[in-house]
Amino acid sequence: MKLFTCRWLPADCEPKALIFLNHGYAMECSVSMKGAAMRLVNAGFGVYGIDNQGHGKSDGIKGFIGGFDDLVYDCFQFFTSICERKENKNKLRILLGESMGGAMALRLHRTQPNFWDGGVLIAPMCKIAVNSRPSEIVMNILFQLNKIIPTWRIVPGEDIIELAFRDPKIRQQVRDNPLCYKGRVRLQTAVELFNVAIDLEKRLKEVTMPFLVVHGEDDKVTDPLTSKLLYESASTTNKTLKLYPGMWHALTYGEFTENTDTVFGDIIRWINERISQKHSRLEREQKTINDTLHK
Repeated sequence: MKLFTCRWLPADCEPKALIFLNHGYAMECSVSMKGAAMRLVNAGFGVYGIDNQGHGKSDGIKGFIGGFDDLVYDCFQFFTSICERKENKNKLRILLGESMGGAMALRLHRTQPNFWDGGVLIAPMCKIAVNSRPSEIVMNILFQLNKIIPTWRIVPGEDIIELAFRDPKIRQQVRDNPLCYKGRVRLQTAVELFNVAIDLEKRLKEVTMPFLVVHGEDDKVTDPLTSKLLYESASTTNKTLKLYPGMWHALTYGEFTENTDTVFGDIIRWINERISQKHSRLEREQKTINDTLHK
């Protein structure tokens, strides 16, 4: 299976940090996250993305997630290969994920908790809102059907594009983008996303990496209260929550320009603070080593 990857690098300087993009369900990196990448590159960061199996330019049945763990493994292999390059050894490593990509970032953190220097979680899918949970009867039927017809597009649900993207122009761009999956959720995909959200909800306390979580208060796709729960439950003491009144789900590509400016202002400011903190920590560690050597 061939997976599409992409990168954006500053033209006239070394990246001061590495940012790894994790796109949402039915989305992709090279078009719908390009604006986010360009904002981050202009701030001096190196940005890398990968289209998950069944998404964008990567191989696989469109919109089909056979196993979320497979997606996590793909991202981990690609992202760590970038980090291990000689020129990147000492650079800050930041995961950035939106919606399903936020769930991906949390699962990547769990894979190797001390490897990542932080996460930017944008309307993360880390809990199934009560009003979005299918009834137990419906779930039992879906689970049984999934054993027979896992790729079928028969899961009931509202039009996510209509709910997620506030700016009508961007909403139409998504509809016109052939790389974005449209249509009903496939059975196996629904089961995988449901199981991932339930799993994350039970283990929010295990989040130990520093993170910034941002969420639109008028989000109808993932509940802003789930981000608040993540903020309150995570074990890390280095955590920040930003809720934006009036904003919808797709904060990096879907809001009006002035709102996107506000969101990225907060994101870039937070990453720069992480860089300053890391430099201070490295300087303290080096001073301790030097003091020890001279005793």
